[in-house]
Amino acid sequence: MSTTTTSRASVSGLTPPTPEELDPEERMSRAELEALQLERLQHTVRHAYENVPLYTTKFDDAGVHPSDIRSLDDIAKLPFTTKEDLRQTYPFGMFAVPMQRVARIHASSGTTGRPTVVGYTKGDLDHWATLIARSLRASGIRPGMKVHNAYGYGLFTGGLGAHGGIEKLGATVIPMSGGQTARQVQLIRDFEPDAILCTPSYLLTIADAMVDAGIDPRSTSLKVGVLGAEPWTNEMRHELEHRLGIDALDIYGLSEVMGPGVGNECIETKDGPHIWEDHFLPEIVDGDTLERVPDGTMGELVFTSLTKEAFPVIRYRTRDLTRLLPGTARPAMRRIEKITGRNDDMIILRGVNLFPTQIEELVLGIEQLTPHFILELTRTGTMDEMTVRIERHPDLSVATCEAATVVLAERIKQFIGSSVAVKLEEPGTLPRSEGKYKRVYDLRNQ
Repeated sequence: MSTTTTSRASVSGLTPPTPEELDPEERMSRAELEALQLERLQHTVRHAYENVPLYTTKFDDAGVHPSDIRSLDDIAKLPFTTKEDLRQTYPFGMFAVPMQRVARIHASSGTTGRPTVVGYTKGDLDHWATLIARSLRASGIRPGMKVHNAYGYGLFTGGLGAHGGIEKLGATVIPMSGGQTARQVQLIRDFEPDAILCTPSYLLTIADAMVDAGIDPRSTSLKVGVLGAEPWTNEMRHELEHRLGIDALDIYGLSEVMGPGVGNECIETKDGPHIWEDHFLPEIVDGDTLERVPDGTMGELVFTSLTKEAFPVIRYRTRDLTRLLPGTARPAMRRIEKITGRNDDMIILRGVNLFPTQIEELVLGIEQLTPHFILELTRTGTMDEMTVRIERHPDLSVATCEAATVVLAERIKQFIGSSVAVKLEEPGTLPRSEGKYKRVYDLRNQ
């Protein structure tokens, strides 16, 4: 898995915000920021303990009280929150304010169990819009620019969350939502937006649709893509920047913590999302022992919200694997290394742990193959097998692409130590992303 965090120059020529354009919190010293964090942490812990029965029980069972939080390090005394806690309190058991104060409700898809439900007060929505606006500004977007929002609207936090931040920034929002790819291409050509917001895999789908429509993806008005909602690699960044002539930046978030805008890359560095630490306190823990690990150490990302009213979360285990790094473009606020894997995305193949993004990294290193691939897991007797189904490049011969699949199979074997099958598919035959892309198809129990 790539761990590159070196700075990258702007492709489009967009410039970073001036110091005067930043929020006051972005200009704080680390000492000032930590003082603000402690004040907000103490309030949040008390608010959660007094208003959310689950936290009352968890704190009491752990023998900890809000008055025990006297420093930021004291957060380690508090119990963790998991997605299962949210499911067990479905639908509104985690809300810390009366329903008449809840201005909006979002929820996950619930495809792997009960959906997780989150609520927002008007104050929460205002904070969310502020952080999205901050994220877009960090990406080089300015008031007056047009922003094509292709995140899904509805219960998913992406569309409406981004929408409010675009308006807060003073940019013009084009609320396209996901899907209808041909329509996406038409509106990008007709409305000439400066920026696009969507998942990285869907932007790849849009670029392919432009080619199919006879449009050079590099000829559009787009200058920047603010991309998130799924893990993606720096190799995918390079692919998208090369194909579309844009800057591709990573926006980080998850619905249980707020939605998009928990952190964002800065256009002057593109070296991993800076976490907006005035609103969220990040930790990294060992996934097995759950002990905190020092900054710079790989582990599982954990968040405590510092300003949320309707739905405070205390030490929420995200399952995202990363490490905390020093701030660069925003020196007081730490970065996370680009997330390219999650505990629950991990494939165990014949005793070897791997992530779909690791295969993506290898695929994007072979120019004769396209980034359109899926992984199929099957079982023969007691032996697990994996097949990489990948589309050939439409401009190259089948023989050339077949030879490239042999190279890919060899590189995967060198990387994971086990053989996999690589099956070449015709262009356009594999599923296309219209939001979060499904890479892995587990057929072992069918």
